[in-house]
Amino acid sequence: MSERIWTAALVVIGDEILSGRTQDKNVAQIAAWLNVQGIRLAEVRVVADREEAIVEAVNTLRARNDYLFTTGGIGPTHDDITVDAIAAALGVGVEHHPRAVETLTRYYETRGGLTEARLRMARVPAGADLIENRVSGAPGIRIANIFIMAGVPHITAGMLDALTGTLEGGRPVVSKSIGGWVAESEVADTLRQAEKAHEGVAIGSYPFFREGRVGANFVVRSPDEALVDRCLADLTKALEDAGYQITVGGI
Repeated sequence: MSERIWTAALVVIGDEILSGRTQDKNVAQIAAWLNVQGIRLAEVRVVADREEAIVEAVNTLRARNDYLFTTGGIGPTHDDITVDAIAAALGVGVEHHPRAVETLTRYYETRGGLTEARLRMARVPAGADLIENRVSGAPGIRIANIFIMAGVPHITAGMLDALTGTLEGGRPVVSKSIGGWVAESEVADTLRQAEKAHEGVAIGSYPFFREGRVGANFVVRSPDEALVDRCLADLTKALEDAGYQITVGGI
């Protein structure tokens, strides 16, 4: 009997993608992440910030795939309508998730407080769970087989990290990390080469700004632990050869 192939679809939401003002980077990132989980990205649709377009895409694609991911339209402004559209697609109401309110209150405590606009980012379709976001406070959302994520790629990366190894049908995934005081943009080619040289791994890059300095942690993932170790060793050597001091486990 042939092994069942689990599939996912992605709906990229945003007028700015369709107009060409913003280039989407999430398709490649989500496809690579799903591949490592053992789930195939079967189709992608880009839709405008219009409720009926989002509802139609969500209902069509979630019905014929095991999972549906959406990116974009979950920010604090009036045109961020993804939550309302997905609630409409599922026939449920919208509510403020208490844990999201708590997380955002904490995050904005030192950033000007939780305004009415920022509180919008705690709204979820009724009955939804949250996806952790360590980068910017506002969590992602999980309801039924739908994962509602940010449009900003490095925030999406953090949300994917929180989901690693949790999807049914996926393989158990090993994750190991390194980090250093290194600007992500300076080592983008090194990361790409390491990923290319070790087929079957995905490398996530998570930049941060601390103590007035720029740094980044790099997470290597694969179902094959030996492959993760080889890739991590080669990546560490390449970064150290370039003059960076690297910490195993991240910083």
